[in-house]
Amino acid sequence: MNDAIERVLAGDRDAFRLIVREHSLMLRSYLGSQLHHSDVVDDLAQEVFIVAFRKLDQFDLDGDFRAWLRGIARKKLLHYFRTVGRGNVAAARFRQEVIGSIEQDLDMSIASKTNAAIEALLRCVAQLPHRMRHVVRAGLDGTKAASLAEELSTSVGAIYNIHFRANILLRDCVKAEIE
Repeated sequence: MNDAIERVLAGDRDAFRLIVREHSLMLRSYLGSQLHHSDVVDDLAQEVFIVAFRKLDQFDLDGDFRAWLRGIARKKLLHYFRTVGRGNVAAARFRQEVIGSIEQDLDMSIASKTNAAIEALLRCVAQLPHRMRHVVRAGLDGTKAASLAEELSTSVGAIYNIHFRANILLRDCVKAEIE
């Protein structure tokens, strides 16, 4: 690997491709262990390699190149997390300001629609088939899917499927009732 680094330092820019090819998987794995979005991993890996290319003359040829790359990646990760954190704080502050400015109107609107919607929902739940109604009520009571599956002699997947279909029926029913 030192050969490729020396070639890049001597002016052979294409030799950097060898470095990228050799260390790309390790670097992406490291970044991926810290992040959950592959597009962010790809972007940060590219940024790390750009920094490595620009600062390659600062690398000690007797040192561990992988550790040096991970150090650059660590700094990029910290910067990313700081940036994202600031963005989340700003977004939360904006949401609070918007909610504060329309809160009274929202409360009045919700109060007038809530009672009608709850009554419609209760009528719609009563119209569901027995098994579906049982699954919905158990979910509202906080019963775990595994316990409910055992009680109904079925699988957890079947419980989720019943609950999903019930939600669709309830949504359509409530929508029709309110309109």
